[in-house]
Amino acid sequence: MSKKDQPIIVGLDIGTTKVVAIAGQKNEFGKLEILSVGKTESQGVRHGVVMNIDQCIRSIKIAIEKCLTNNPDLNIREVYVGIAGQHIKSLQTRGDRVRVDNNTEITRNELDALIKDQEKTFIPAGDEIIDIVPQEFFVDDMQTTLSPVGMNGSKIGANFHIVTGDKNAIRNIKRCVERSELVTRDLVLQPLASAAAVMSPEDLEAGVAIVDIGGGTTDMAVFYDGILKHTAVIPYAGVNITNDIHYGLGVLRAQAEQLKVQFGTAHADHANPNSYITIPGLKGLPPKEISVKNLAHIIQARTHEILDYVSYHLKQIGLEKRLYGGIILTGGGASLRHITQLTEYVTGMSARIGRPNEHLAGGHSEDMGDPMYSTCIGLILRGYHDFENGTYKASGNNLIHISLDAAKEEEYVADTPMDEFALAEQEELGRKRRRQFGKIFDGLKDKLMSMFEDEEDRRFD
Repeated sequence: MSKKDQPIIVGLDIGTTKVVAIAGQKNEFGKLEILSVGKTESQGVRHGVVMNIDQCIRSIKIAIEKCLTNNPDLNIREVYVGIAGQHIKSLQTRGDRVRVDNNTEITRNELDALIKDQEKTFIPAGDEIIDIVPQEFFVDDMQTTLSPVGMNGSKIGANFHIVTGDKNAIRNIKRCVERSELVTRDLVLQPLASAAAVMSPEDLEAGVAIVDIGGGTTDMAVFYDGILKHTAVIPYAGVNITNDIHYGLGVLRAQAEQLKVQFGTAHADHANPNSYITIPGLKGLPPKEISVKNLAHIIQARTHEILDYVSYHLKQIGLEKRLYGGIILTGGGASLRHITQLTEYVTGMSARIGRPNEHLAGGHSEDMGDPMYSTCIGLILRGYHDFENGTYKASGNNLIHISLDAAKEEEYVADTPMDEFALAEQEELGRKRRRQFGKIFDGLKDKLMSMFEDEEDRRFD
């Protein structure tokens, strides 16, 4: 499919330390071209949760304005928004349905009904379901990890991974986006978006743990045997490291952040004990000298604690020695020097930095390969998953939205009407594009990206 037939999709990452808006469009080779980026400091968000509506709205508007300034040809209306935070929880459940006629083939509608049944799962008061992720399917108690559509049996069942979140936290995020004059196309769990951006089919097959070290929280998504096995939110991340430097060395928070980024290392053994950093004194006080070794010990202590939590979660699900793909570190915290060495030392597993540049077109800015953009790139990929599966139709840069909720159906009509022949041609192009989607997304589409699918958008309203 030519580039002009691809929609322009915008991902919005509302983090604790930064708000990023990225607009992207796929080229004819299926690679993502970054059209514009807007980034600003985040205000009003703490540990992934909106604490001040007005400040958060202001940050979103600044990020969108910067994105539009960098590319005035853009018209941003709909965005894919990441969601994370300490309020995110997960649980495992099992569902079964007895079939009326076991001589007929199992249909997709039956699987949809089975998934919909899980909405009745008991969850704590004040929470609501974000994602229902099928893991293994069963037909008459015979396990099949692939979709059982087309098979025969008297009973179908599945194990499910259910992700929940606080209702008010979800509503506050949507309210901030809405008051920024934007439409939330979908809310996507951030570690799953990051996983889509940095994982390959080989990673999915080998089994990996995605560890997204953000500003306010560290998010985990564990994949084994081609399916999502576990998600978790660790309440410590980059801002805690900065605060430790702030209090431990007696410097301003801005200075602490600068020390962490420019001179910090996650493994104190790699720090030079004879190096010192001189920072200006306050209000006429003499300059202060900071030992690089002391700085490294402070950073290592908190990073070690985060990685201890990672090890704990892996041991809880019994996969600490079964993930042959190891640990993939991403997010802004993954940029700390020598963090892979510390991760391997603490967990006893191989580790590497996950960058989103595998899905980007050649010639992109080197900054786009930074792990801090993994979530935002993953959100755009989520949008293209919708497009490839018929949720969107597009003509040039005009985007037609087909709502999944019939009660809230809205449509943005293209400037030039399409005749029946053009519509047929467009549908055929879509079918060809899906067949040519490539090895990476062929592997991820059914196993990974299906977990993003929401049964009813109205659950967030």
